[in-house]
Amino acid sequence: MTTGDGSRYALPAGVSPDAIRPDLERVARIWGGGWGRLLFPGFWLVYLGAAIDHVARHQHGANAVAGFVIVAAFAISYLVALPMGWGGRPELFWPLYALCIALTVGESFYAGKDALVFCVYLAVLTIASRSRFTRPLVAALIVVTIVLPRVIPSWGGKIDWNQPLTVLLVSIAMFGFFKIVQSNIALAAARAEVARLAAENERSRIARDLHDLLGHSLTAITVKAGLARRLAERGEAERSLTEIREVEALSRRTLADVRAAVAGHRDVTLVGELATGREVLRAAGIVAELPGSVDVVDPTLSELFGWVVREGITNVVRHSQAAHCVISLGTRHVRIEDDGRGGAATAGNGLAGLRERVAAYGGTVEARGTAPGWRLTASVPQGATRSRDGDTGAVAVTP
Repeated sequence: MTTGDGSRYALPAGVSPDAIRPDLERVARIWGGGWGRLLFPGFWLVYLGAAIDHVARHQHGANAVAGFVIVAAFAISYLVALPMGWGGRPELFWPLYALCIALTVGESFYAGKDALVFCVYLAVLTIASRSRFTRPLVAALIVVTIVLPRVIPSWGGKIDWNQPLTVLLVSIAMFGFFKIVQSNIALAAARAEVARLAAENERSRIARDLHDLLGHSLTAITVKAGLARRLAERGEAERSLTEIREVEALSRRTLADVRAAVAGHRDVTLVGELATGREVLRAAGIVAELPGSVDVVDPTLSELFGWVVREGITNVVRHSQAAHCVISLGTRHVRIEDDGRGGAATAGNGLAGLRERVAAYGGTVEARGTAPGWRLTASVPQGATRSRDGDTGAVAVTP
């Protein structure tokens, strides 16, 4: 992000300048509201006492009054202009800045060389403006404090290095001060953005997990309940009762899964999903060809492939109207194929969530129709690593 004075500072990843502007406005309100505007900057106005002292000792009558009024007007203008510069209100700041310069020139007729103390406050305003003219203006103020005492005989006729050194040091100090404020604002914005993203990711995780868990389980419950009803209608009470017991057990397991998903503990394994999937496919009347062992799969991908199998079988049962389903495993891939109508599951939250899961491991999801049927393949290349939060990553999808 570029500041008004042309310098740059880096924002944390994912934090836009727009996220910082509200904090700048908040700081400006703090500086510009009530006593907060006067307390800190007003304390340093004590150094205007040098000009007041000179006027008191060397001016009388109307001249003294004019000198004191100019000092008071400068102090008020300075206090009003400072929050305007920091708050990004140039339409108000620059007229006040010009007024402060005019008052400095006017005070020089009454306070002489001591009016140069005004240049210190002008330097503070210049830094606060955060404009691209900051450095030239500060340099000009330093030159003025060097040259004027040398060219005006009544001011001593020689260079007084105290004033230019004071302007330089105060400018550096205020530049550092405003940089610290900007950094703190950026840090606060970054923390707020991280908190927002964390909450958003958690909501997405819970929504995805609930979809995967409930979609699969409710599909299985629906299929088994339908099978139990048909068995009961045919008078096969014992088999119907068996299916009802399985529905009850599945319902209890689903409730536990939902609680675990909300709590953030997802106990999904490839072995468990294959075993459950076999029963679900059998209950749906789909012939299943499933691997007898998962030893070939990389252990680090067992949970991920378990989610793939869960989503894939759910889509087969829901959408495919298939008679046959084949699941094959490789070291770093899993493939689910059916001979159904295909294409019905290309959209929806299930596949979108699955793509997010696989992408988090650095892998890809391929979903395409075959002749006939549908094929879902998830693969993770060798050397790919899981992202830190496990929920983001780039996805490559083959249509």
